[in-house]
Amino acid sequence: MPELDAVVVGSGPNGLSAAIVLAQAGRRVKVLEAAPLLGGGARSGQLTERGFVHDICSAVHPLGVSSPFFRSLPLESHGLRWMHPATMLAHPLPDGTAAVLRGSVEETARGLASHGSAGDEDAYVRLMRPFTESCDDLLEEFLRPIVHLPKHPLLMARFGMVALRSASGLARSRFEGGHARALFGGMAAHATLPLTHPLTASFGLILAAAGHARGWPVASGGSQAITDALAAQLLALGGEIECERRVSSLDDLPPSRAVLFDLTPRQLLSILRGKLAPGYRRQLLGFRYGAAVFKLDYALSGPMPWTAAECRDAATIHIGGELREVVRAEWEVDHGMHPERPYIVAAQPSVCDPLRAPAGMHTLWAYCHVPNGSTFDMTARVEAQFDRFAPGWRDLVIARKVTPPLAVAEYNENYVGGDIAGGSHGGMQLFFRPAHKLDPYKIATRTHGTRLYVCSSSTPPGAGVHGMCGYWAARSALDDW
Repeated sequence: MPELDAVVVGSGPNGLSAAIVLAQAGRRVKVLEAAPLLGGGARSGQLTERGFVHDICSAVHPLGVSSPFFRSLPLESHGLRWMHPATMLAHPLPDGTAAVLRGSVEETARGLASHGSAGDEDAYVRLMRPFTESCDDLLEEFLRPIVHLPKHPLLMARFGMVALRSASGLARSRFEGGHARALFGGMAAHATLPLTHPLTASFGLILAAAGHARGWPVASGGSQAITDALAAQLLALGGEIECERRVSSLDDLPPSRAVLFDLTPRQLLSILRGKLAPGYRRQLLGFRYGAAVFKLDYALSGPMPWTAAECRDAATIHIGGELREVVRAEWEVDHGMHPERPYIVAAQPSVCDPLRAPAGMHTLWAYCHVPNGSTFDMTARVEAQFDRFAPGWRDLVIARKVTPPLAVAEYNENYVGGDIAGGSHGGMQLFFRPAHKLDPYKIATRTHGTRLYVCSSSTPPGAGVHGMCGYWAARSALDDW
């Protein structure tokens, strides 16, 4: 018998989660990581100046704090602390005000109505209250394989009636004012798809409901704290971890009964060449990667001078202006263009986490979407958007780090062409990823022997620091055993 029951290749949140599930079941499991540090998309480092801690990929975690699996683990005992800002999310608008996502549905709705669209208060409450009140049940259904027997069929039917719509269509039909429309569109744009596409409304609904129910926090000290807590939990259960252990083929792996890959289809095709069933291999070859990110990190001598006061204590800022501007920017990216006014996801974790920067100073994390593999320098266009909504901010810049898509891909091989989501969520790939299979985690091979699984964000439920892809892949392996 092999010494190990399972080997997990890759130490992102999904890989570590898969290993923890297996270790909880008493299996002997080892995680192999090619990089010197664990974490994948949940790492932090001093990217600009000494004393300034930046998140290398993910920064704000509404799905992390809401994850059913993470919440089942004693991560706080391993040092993870969620830091909640005074304002969860702000979306500045050209008139100098901002749309704001606050803790309660009602408070958010009142704020949206205060900008001249009284009907939006009732419209927002009617849209979001049912999903916020049932958020745990909704996430239990949403953060799992798409093909399953719903435990909450009435809730899912109600959700499906609005989630199937495009984000732009839902926002325009439900809301009269620009603030409510922009707020919803900015959240839905996390789909990294044109907001005119069906199902993009689902992203806005889930993120808003998670925010109202659990918050949009950052991890104290950086997203690396999530990884460190997961790793500590695995070690406490008897699991093993080895860094700087690259896997190029199955021959590089120690003997085990199962292997779980926290990798995307491109890496699977390389490692498993000659081992995959022909039909499965064809599906992996047809797997589509999505838009890339162009990322910037700043060390600042003081807080960002946002024109809208609501932005100053928000950890997350969606920069894109009115809904029509966000819709146009995401459409242009999907059509291979580089928006003059890009939609930007920005984070300023230091407004609620003093461990991110020296006293009185701040960090700023930001990315915009660009076509996959882009080599176009978006720095000037991103900074012009900051000029619109925080004039004078350039005077605060101590240092800047620019990370274009190809550097993003070089940092993490899973980020093919700069796509940090593990593949496009467009079309049927939202439901069936990485292949059309009832069990999306099980890899179809030519021969029987070591059982192979994929546990990355290229599987359901997709991108996000929530660990649920790894959880379900490990459950699939345990079911086979």
